Amino acid sequence: MMPKRAFFLLSFALCLTAPSLARAADEAEAWTTTDTAIRADAAGIALPQTVAGLSLTKSGEASNGGRAIDNYAQYLSDDGVVQATLYIYLPSYADASLAAYMTDKAVMERFGPKTRRTAYASAPVAGHANSAIRAVYDDAADGALTTAAAFVHAGRWIVKMRVTGPTERRADVLAGLDGMLSALSFDNPSTLHATTPARFAACPSAAEQGDARLTRTDAADTASVPQDVRLPREGRDALCVRGTVQTAQGNYDMLQQVGHADGAIIVPVDDSGTVMAFDPAQQGSGYKLSIHMVGQTDLYGTYDRVPTARQVAAILDGKDPHTARAEATAAYDASGAVKMVQAGR
Repeated sequence: MMPKRAFFLLSFALCLTAPSLARAADEAEAWTTTDTAIRADAAGIALPQTVAGLSLTKSGEASNGGRAIDNYAQYLSDDGVVQATLYIYLPSYADASLAAYMTDKAVMERFGPKTRRTAYASAPVAGHANSAIRAVYDDAADGALTTAAAFVHAGRWIVKMRVTGPTERRADVLAGLDGMLSALSFDNPSTLHATTPARFAACPSAAEQGDARLTRTDAADTASVPQDVRLPREGRDALCVRGTVQTAQGNYDMLQQVGHADGAIIVPVDDSGTVMAFDPAQQGSGYKLSIHMVGQTDLYGTYDRVPTARQVAAILDGKDPHTARAEATAAYDASGAVKMVQAGR
């Protein structure tokens, strides 16, 4: 079965209890701290220790300990009421627009029907126009909270910022988020990707087809470094919902590019970079299955067509006998190196 951090980033950021100020010794590789700033060395991204009334209280690795590919830094206001978290992580399928979309779904589900999305648009980061997506949610938790978020794609890395506080501290929440966006710095700003919120249109209706069949699992299919999924990212083209996948953990959308019924299909699984992809095989016919996570892509076999929503649910729930185990795994480290491991080795 695939490893999942389902909604970990969301729940971690929304915890309003005061964090421990201790920093574990084995977390030191993720960040370098100076007198004034904290820096994720592998990503080349830094933020001041104090910004917009918020001060650094804790930093470390959210998962994948010791690999420096899934890093967080937590900030608090002086009175501990407003909390912010900076995440810098390395998903094997990086897309700030998709990260914003999945976080938006999680926020709306988490905080209930009174939650209002009052901002959701491209924004500047560190003086670079249209390099972030900024979202604001008011009246969350039955009117008790304001929460705001921003998403940036720089090189291979995703940056996610979350600021949450009581509704009466809304101004401080927004000042915190905008201050973080402005103060974030990059060793190489040219790596910033322009991004815009995902756009959706109606998928054309299609005739119902039978179940897909797993046609091959040749070692050659899974021996090489995975190619990028052939689907436009960062909101560059409209997407549509091909179907809805109902699993034991929740409901997920099967997304495809509008006007490309025979193109790649993705199923975003959580707000921390887990994506299932069915990509047209580069050799022969069919669709290759891969599952992308932070620092890892699991490679499976090739299907003769895109599996049905029911089949996708079985894969995600670990109940499909053909996909209970990956044929190979591509592991990415913070330097960009990729290590391929065949199943059973």
